[in-house]
Amino acid sequence: MTTDIPNEKHELVLLTESPYDTPDPSKALEDPEGLSAVGGDLSTARLLHLYSKGFFPWFSDPDPILWWHPAERCTLVPNTFHASKSLKKALKKTQWTYSVNQAFSQVIEQCASLRADKEGTWISTDIQSAYTELHKMGFAHSIEIWHQEHLIGGFYGIAMGKMFFGESMFSLQANASKAALRVFCSLADQCEIQLIDCQVESDHLMSLGAKCLPRSVFCEQLAQFIPRVEKNMKLLEMGKNGTKYPL
Repeated sequence: MTTDIPNEKHELVLLTESPYDTPDPSKALEDPEGLSAVGGDLSTARLLHLYSKGFFPWFSDPDPILWWHPAERCTLVPNTFHASKSLKKALKKTQWTYSVNQAFSQVIEQCASLRADKEGTWISTDIQSAYTELHKMGFAHSIEIWHQEHLIGGFYGIAMGKMFFGESMFSLQANASKAALRVFCSLADQCEIQLIDCQVESDHLMSLGAKCLPRSVFCEQLAQFIPRVEKNMKLLEMGKNGTKYPL
């Protein structure tokens, strides 16, 4: 059971100890836009359940855990990734390589530290621990970009069924995070990934081909692409040999 705070047709749900509490996305608050629930924990069971329904945690210490489900969802269909002429030209000049699932802890640590340096981060130690556990279980994945033996860019997120939920990315050299996303989009067909959830719209993501979907359409696609909570075994297989590949 959940305890609800009514707000006309909107409500903020207080999550209980059950990891399977499921708020109604259509009742998410309008101010702040998309806030749907508060509380609970970052257990793997709760994270996987709520992600499969389109919710994601976003909060900063010492605030309680906040769960969001925006009315407009920023998404990217992998085969519509847009690489500008300047990006293609720049990447051709590099000798970068990429890998899958070879440096998950480093990727999430870089994402956290770079944001902390700039504007503060929501990628707390608790978040890092929770997603690292999901990685060990085979649900969370990373794409890494390397210059020789140096990690210079990448991103991480959660894969379930035919969906990938992107969480954060970083660059230590210009275009490195774009290269990581471009690589992932090129691999998506092999992994049967049909849609990448980018969560919140940004000019950066829109320039790469992302589009916003109404919440109702996004939920329909979730139900289609995640008939059950299960690992993406093809993406897991890609990371098993530890190979670094040329871009």
